[in-house]
Amino acid sequence: MADEYSDTTPAWIETSALTAPALLGAAAGLLLGDLMHRGARRGVGIGLGALGIAALLPFVVGGVTGLVTGPRSKLGVRRKIQRIRDAGIVSPDYNDVEEALREQGLL
Repeated sequence: MADEYSDTTPAWIETSALTAPALLGAAAGLLLGDLMHRGARRGVGIGLGALGIAALLPFVVGGVTGLVTGPRSKLGVRRKIQRIRDAGIVSPDYNDVEEALREQGLL
């Protein structure tokens, strides 16, 4: 039961979330700095900014997915209840009670 609430975030999502601020900071530094030619600075800055946003996307998608299908969401609760109900369903090929009743001639 305790494993149900444990954090199962993949390592690559955490890594991308940690690298995104650095990439966004580098992009801002290049856009604001006067060390490069204006055209080169803008191209490199926009490229690093896009890379930073792309690094944040797995983290954002994982968070939204957790909110929509997590154990406390409406969909998560429905899925859990359905699993509990399905666990009680016995295969139609194997039913001891019906077999015993048939042997006694009651069915």
